[in-house]
Amino acid sequence: MRFFRRGDQPQQPEPAPEPAQPTDSTEAGDVIGDEWRTGEAQPADTLAFEPSELELDLAEAPNAVLGSDGVVEPAPIIAPAEPAPAQPQWAWGAEWSPEKADAARREREHQQLEAGLEKTRTGFGARLRSAFGGIGTDADWEVVEETLISGDVGAHLSMSIVERARKRRDLTVEQAVRAELEAILAGRDEGPWEPTPAVAGAPAIVLVVGVNGTGKTTTIGKLAAREKALGRRVVLAAADTFRAAAIDQLRIWAQRSDADIVAHAQNADPAAVVYDALDAAIARRADVLIADTAGRLHTKANLMDELTKIRRVIDKRLPGARVETLFVLDATTGQNGLAQAMAFHQAVTLSGVVLTKLDSTAKGGIVFAIERDLGVPVRFVGVGEQADDLLPFDPSGFVAALFD
Repeated sequence: MRFFRRGDQPQQPEPAPEPAQPTDSTEAGDVIGDEWRTGEAQPADTLAFEPSELELDLAEAPNAVLGSDGVVEPAPIIAPAEPAPAQPQWAWGAEWSPEKADAARREREHQQLEAGLEKTRTGFGARLRSAFGGIGTDADWEVVEETLISGDVGAHLSMSIVERARKRRDLTVEQAVRAELEAILAGRDEGPWEPTPAVAGAPAIVLVVGVNGTGKTTTIGKLAAREKALGRRVVLAAADTFRAAAIDQLRIWAQRSDADIVAHAQNADPAAVVYDALDAAIARRADVLIADTAGRLHTKANLMDELTKIRRVIDKRLPGARVETLFVLDATTGQNGLAQAMAFHQAVTLSGVVLTKLDSTAKGGIVFAIERDLGVPVRFVGVGEQADDLLPFDPSGFVAALFD
């Protein structure tokens, strides 16, 4: 421990001090004491006095301050103000658990689905509920059938539902129709959709197909944001090289979702983009590769052939790869959208449907037609423009929204 001289010292002849050179550091308040301001005092290497016990004790203190006047007792510490009470968070602090977080997420998604189905509930659902006022005469059943058809369920499926419902003698008209609608959705896969690795050690591969204007690229951005929120690394392939600004739009979504993106120049070969993106996803150990494909009409044979070429490229790079193919369908197009989905299903086998703009239609019965006529489950529904407005499809919640 080094001490500095303090107090009166024995007088020693000292040479006359040289005039102090004015510098910026000699401004008032920069140093302490007149002797330091004039440069007369210099620290000594040895002590000219014996420190007291108090000084020794203070010198051992953790916050001791040493200066020209020896040991200086630190200023008293002011206790900090009491922190503001913590605001409630969705993770509940120390009480957080994966189960609670998952339950909270599911509850939020259920509320979003109910809000997004408001038009369907007050439109198709309200007309359907009003049709159940009869006692089950032929006229009453005709009204139910017409209501189902007007709700985009489809003529053939509507007649089939009514025919089977009329045989349920132990139920009311409403209970019988509800049971038949629930049965259509009952055969689907249980649980929410999860990306499955194409092969062992490789990322999951998701091809997103559809017609321009259905919200295909926006859906890819929302799906990427959802997977990133679940802790997965995502790579996007900008293989829609024919539509103007499609690559730029996907780049914006990649920035929003913090996902990687692989893109070529406009009008490049989409299959080459997917091939390079697959290489990048494997090298970066990504969990999911989502490929945007060129929006095409089902009547354009050359564009449909491009999809099969992409599949061949993936199979060449990863033999035996399992590829998820999601078809984006605009809910407002109704039965026309279903015809498009069937054509795509024949060209490239679909594994799921994403139903967009469900919050913008007063019908919604297209869900049942997709499940029964197409035989492909609805995986997600879009109920808004925000990144978190892509929700897993809940069959029981959807039917309940129509009747409750």
